[in-house]
Amino acid sequence: MAMNRVQFQQGLSMADFLDRYGTQAKCYRALYKARWPQGFRCPCCNGRARSRFRREGRIYYQCRACRHQNTLTSGTLFEASKVPLTTWYLAMHLLTCSKTNLSALELKRHLGVCYRTAWRMKQKIMEAMTQREEGRQLAGFVQVDDAYLGGERNGGKRGRGSENKQPFVIAVSTEETLERPTLAVIEPVRSFSNDAMLDWARRRLAPDAEVFSDGLACFGRFADLDHAHTVLDTGGGRAATEARGARWANVVLGNVKRAISGCYHAVRQAKYARRYLAEAAWRFNRRFHLPSMLPRLVQAMMICRPCPESRLRNETNFLG
Repeated sequence: MAMNRVQFQQGLSMADFLDRYGTQAKCYRALYKARWPQGFRCPCCNGRARSRFRREGRIYYQCRACRHQNTLTSGTLFEASKVPLTTWYLAMHLLTCSKTNLSALELKRHLGVCYRTAWRMKQKIMEAMTQREEGRQLAGFVQVDDAYLGGERNGGKRGRGSENKQPFVIAVSTEETLERPTLAVIEPVRSFSNDAMLDWARRRLAPDAEVFSDGLACFGRFADLDHAHTVLDTGGGRAATEARGARWANVVLGNVKRAISGCYHAVRQAKYARRYLAEAAWRFNRRFHLPSMLPRLVQAMMICRPCPESRLRNETNFLG
C-alpha cells in the first residue's frame, strides 16, 4: 500500500515548538505579530503611534491619537486570563498536533493546572475553532449523511426521536472524481425535519454544490434549492459505507465518532456538541499543512471576541 503523504507529513515537533515558543518573551513576540503583523493599530481609531508602559506587571499600549489604552490580549479570547502565555501555547500545540483529540483531564496533566482551568482553556480554544468553521460552505461534489451523538443513557424514547441523542449532519466535499475528500462540515441540527434541513442547506451548501445522499426524506429538500441531488441506493451493512458517493462521508464520520468516544468519558452533547464537532471539522480541514495549524489557531484566538466562563457554560448547540 502506498504511503499516505497527508498522514505522514512532518508536523511541528515538541523540540521545534520549545525552540520557537519555549519562553514567555518568545510567546509574547509571536502573539504580537499575530495581532499586529504590520505594527500596532489602535482598536478605536486605527492609529499607529503609541506609547508603552507597565502597570501591575502587565504591558499596556496607549494610542497617542485618541489615548485609548489596551493590552496585547484585550478584546481577544486571551483577555483577562491569568494563565501564562507559555501554558496557552503549549495547550494549543497539544490540541493541534494530536491526530484525534485531547480531553480537558488529559490537558490538565500535561499543563500542570487545575481541571477547571484546563476545561476553560480547552473550551475557549474550541470556541475559536467553532467560529472559524461557522461560515464555511461546501461546493462541488458534496456527500451528506445523518448521524447522532449520545444515546447511551437508559430510559426515554428509542430511535431517531430520543431525547438522549443529538442529531447532526456530516457533509464532505470531494474532488470531481469522488476519490479524495477536501473539506468537511460537521454540525448539529435540531432534527432531521424538512425545515431544519432547508436551513442547514442554505447556510452550508454553495449554489453550485451537487449533493449525494441516502434516501432520508428530509434530504429531498436539497432539490428545492436547485441543487443537483443524487439519491444513493446504499442498502445496508458494510457495503453501504463503501458505496461510491457515500464512502468519504462515512469514513470521516467513523473517525469523528471514534475520536470522541475514545477520548472523552462523556460529552454533554445537548449543550456542547457544536464545539466538539467543530473541533473535528477544524482539524480535518487543515490537515494538509500540519506546521501551520498552531499559527492559524493563534490567529483565530486573536480574532474572536472575549468569551467569559459564564458564556462558555451557557452556550447551546444552535445559533439564534
